[in-house]
Amino acid sequence: MPGIDECLLEAMVLPGARGAAVVEWTSGLALGTVGDSPNGDHEVTAAETAELARMAAEHTAFAPPETNGPTGPTQQGDAGKGIPVEDVIITTRTGYHLLRFVETTFDSSVFVHLWLDREEGNLALARIRLQDLAERLALI
Repeated sequence: MPGIDECLLEAMVLPGARGAAVVEWTSGLALGTVGDSPNGDHEVTAAETAELARMAAEHTAFAPPETNGPTGPTQQGDAGKGIPVEDVIITTRTGYHLLRFVETTFDSSVFVHLWLDREEGNLALARIRLQDLAERLALI
C-alpha cells in the first residue's frame, strides 16, 4: 500500500498531471504535495479545495443523509461507506481538478486533489486511476 508521497508520485505519472495533493478537508491542511499549484501556493490551494470538498460532503444537496432504495429509505451508513460523495470534478478553460475522497479507518476526512492540463489530460483515465490510488492509499 503506497503512502502519501508514493500516491502523489503515481498521480503525477498521469498524462497532463500538473500537480497533486493529499488534503485533510476539515482543517484544509495539505498532508503532502507534488508538482505545481494552480495559484502558486500549495497551502492556499489546499484550503480552497478543502472548502469545496466540505461543501460537497456535508450539504444535503450533494450528499443527502437518506436515499430511497428499492425497499424504501436507507441511511447513508447502510452502504458501508462513510462519505456519500466519491469525487468532485471541476473543469476550467485550461484544466481539470479532481477531488477524490479517501475512505480511512478514522474519520474519512481526506481527499486527493489532482490538477490536470486540459489539452494533455484524460479526465476519464485520471478518474479511474485516482479511484485506484485512493483505495490503496495507506494513511498512518
